[in-house]
Amino acid sequence: MAVRPVNTTSTSIDKPLFDDIRLLGRLLGDVIREQEGPEMFDTVEKVRQLAVSFHREGDARQRRALDKLLQGLSRDQAVSVIRAFSYFSILANIAEDRHVLRRRHALELDHGQPAAGSVRAALETLRKAGIDAAQVESFFNEALISPVLTAHPTEVQRKSLLDAERVIAGLLERRDQPQPPRRRRDIDAELGARITQLWQTRLLRYTKLRVSDEVKNALSYYDSTFFREVPRLYINLEQDLDELFPRTDGTPWRLRPFFRMGHWIGGDRDGNPNVTADTLAYALRQQSRTALEYYLNEVHALGGELSVSLMLASASPALLRLAENSPDASEHRQDEPYRRALIGVYARLAATLRQHCNVEVLRHELGHAAPYPDAESFVDDLRTARDSLAEHHAEALARPRLDPLIRAAEVFGFHLATIDLRQSSDKHAEVVRELLAAAALCPDYSVLDEDARIALLVNILRDPRPLRVPDADYSDWTRSELAVFEQARLARRTLGADTIRQTIISHTESVSDLLEALVLQKECGLFHGTLGKPGAHAELLVVPLFETIDDLRNAPAIMRGLYALPGIADMVRDSGSLQEIMLGYSDSNKDGGYITSNWELHKASVALAALFGRFDVDHGIRLRLFHGRGGSVGRGGGPSFEAILAQPAGTVGGSIRLTEQGEVIASKYANPEIGRHNLETLVAATLEATLLPLRPENAPRRGGGSAVPTAFLEAASELSDVAMNSYRALVYGNPRFVEYFYAATPISEIAGLNIGSRPASRKASQNIADLRAIPWSFSWGQCRVALPGWFGFGSAVDAFIQARPEDGAELLARMHGHWPFFRALLSNMDMVLSKTDLAVASHYAQLVPDARMRRQVFQAIESEWNRSVQALHTITGWSGFLETNPTLARSIHARFPYIDPLNHLQIELLRRFRDGQVDERTKRGIHLSINGIAAGLRNTG
Repeated sequence: MAVRPVNTTSTSIDKPLFDDIRLLGRLLGDVIREQEGPEMFDTVEKVRQLAVSFHREGDARQRRALDKLLQGLSRDQAVSVIRAFSYFSILANIAEDRHVLRRRHALELDHGQPAAGSVRAALETLRKAGIDAAQVESFFNEALISPVLTAHPTEVQRKSLLDAERVIAGLLERRDQPQPPRRRRDIDAELGARITQLWQTRLLRYTKLRVSDEVKNALSYYDSTFFREVPRLYINLEQDLDELFPRTDGTPWRLRPFFRMGHWIGGDRDGNPNVTADTLAYALRQQSRTALEYYLNEVHALGGELSVSLMLASASPALLRLAENSPDASEHRQDEPYRRALIGVYARLAATLRQHCNVEVLRHELGHAAPYPDAESFVDDLRTARDSLAEHHAEALARPRLDPLIRAAEVFGFHLATIDLRQSSDKHAEVVRELLAAAALCPDYSVLDEDARIALLVNILRDPRPLRVPDADYSDWTRSELAVFEQARLARRTLGADTIRQTIISHTESVSDLLEALVLQKECGLFHGTLGKPGAHAELLVVPLFETIDDLRNAPAIMRGLYALPGIADMVRDSGSLQEIMLGYSDSNKDGGYITSNWELHKASVALAALFGRFDVDHGIRLRLFHGRGGSVGRGGGPSFEAILAQPAGTVGGSIRLTEQGEVIASKYANPEIGRHNLETLVAATLEATLLPLRPENAPRRGGGSAVPTAFLEAASELSDVAMNSYRALVYGNPRFVEYFYAATPISEIAGLNIGSRPASRKASQNIADLRAIPWSFSWGQCRVALPGWFGFGSAVDAFIQARPEDGAELLARMHGHWPFFRALLSNMDMVLSKTDLAVASHYAQLVPDARMRRQVFQAIESEWNRSVQALHTITGWSGFLETNPTLARSIHARFPYIDPLNHLQIELLRRFRDGQVDERTKRGIHLSINGIAAGLRNTG
């Protein structure tokens, strides 16, 4: 595949990127010629030439020639062409990731500047702003920053491919280093071998993913990235703090574990009947096993490194006692206390693995020892070794491996990551209804109004007696739900309280939804005492998830109503003085559109922060927001750094959780160095958003900033109202829009991909309201419309400026210049619009059988797209897309000719499939094209 990136004329800064793309494209072409033959290579090359020429010149004749060529391909030829362009997209992603790291290194080495978004850059910004060491220390004493990995079905790549891609990325990194010609040839040959591996590896899964598969996929990122990079994040941060914010007493910084990982995989039951108490137990065992096996390997390696002899150096009495307690009786190591001590530590870890996970270590221990009661005891033994080294002039021996291991054990413990429980409020209500009926307390809970429900549930929480009746014939569903909470209780007793900390209630619409979760905790031994009496507390935080537009608008009233109940505030304070609230980006977008979703999330955040600001004063209860962001911009995606800085003043407060979903996990964390940068970004943004001082309104704000001018808020509200009306008129107001959506996108075919354990819809219907937000966004990305990321904006801006012809445009421009929320909103929309292509989208529209309806809907989309692009450029002053990110602009322009053939082949195969050519090869071609387009566009899910 003789790849020649389009319009790659650029500064020397980007030349290495395009050199890498050319190299990988050439090697891919060699593989195609070898594997598929010269004729197929020539076909792929012809497709490439026509696609590139059309993008360069825009000649309609070239487009028609390309269409004719693609339509004339046989089924098997189409599959081979799809595979070729899919693999090119994957390889281009690897090259771009490498270039990001290359540029970051160049900036740091050549200019002595920390990379944008790094913790070092944030600390320097804070110091220049006058923040002192005491303020920074206060931040880290209270902070919690937690990315939460979820298993939402937008990760289309198999783990086998991701592993091969990591190897290719490593080879490109080695190729960047000065190499003799022979070694460079060897690297290129190995690159060719790995591309051959890719070509001969299935792109698709042929069996549906199980929850256990999703667990294993997520855990693979710990060995590749998190175990090494999270400790490095802490160590680098402490070194930067020592330099930039030295303590007044001269002691070095030592941070508590403020950065922790979270998971939904294994605990997220919302809409997934495959998640049960058994899968939760499996996830817990696998997480613990992953952590313990890492510690075992590191302790074994330490034993090889710490060969210190008592004949040459002393050791502390504590270390000598640790060595004496070791089961190691070898006379050859009697003078090597560190090795003997670590053999004992290894034996205890092996026993711990056996106890928690019921598996044997691959490298058996020397003698038996008691398991560790908790991770803190393991850390204490490691610190004993570390302190002894420091006391006897050998601290340097601790830095390479022991220090990172101590930090890893502090952060990951024996549980690895906190698993959240999640279930829909209506499912909790079903269980409560059955419990109450069996206990003869209420014949039908479902018919009660809200006040009656609240009164009944409060009385139950005031009664220490359980609801469950021995030998009652409960449904399998009720038994299953209660078993999940019982498993959570067991896990907290065996692996620690951080193992499971939250229970999230999806579709929270009332106070009773939250009380029901407390009642279920009470039934399973997780709620202690009686509500209203001293000491009453819940082990799991009850976390409401506000998802739809109405839910977001009602969120402050619901929380105010909850805390108005006698005893609730005291119970929350005795449970840890923390209220976590989750905000849903995906469903709010599907409900009200991009502009309204973001505006209502913003308003809800402000209102909740104000409400809990009063609760903090009155009751000492803090608020932590949990942001349910997805991969695509329509689901809250986009750069995390800008997203956190754009949060309203006072809503971050040093504490934030946010989801990392689908294909975003691989793009952020598959490469260890990129992974560390993305982790740093979360810390840096949270630091700035929390600590930066107030700035005057007429200067661009980052983080805290001044109060937003009333004119800005009123303008945003007006834009939101019009945008939502425009969006809902199309999506929900047009009775035939659903028909258009299912015909003009590959939504039905996406549902057939084996990319997740959850169904694509909550119910067996084709209603937009029942469709999950993830395949909704994913489908629009595939057909190059990306409607959830922009629709309604153009109409809103037009109406706003028409109502204010004198100053409307100028006000919106000031909002873009001086309000981080609005700037981030438009920046993300700019990225989305840059990836759309209405010419391609019009070809998808041809799949709609009804010509009149097709024209009506597509013309509405096209008109709004034109209005939105014009509005964006009017406000920002830009003349094109991505003017503030020229490297991304060049990258997108270069790769689009290689995505277009995938779109056109997908359209052709969809047409054949829907016309009755339903054989397995045609279906496979469609699924391959979905995979390739997703890889090319990246954050589409």
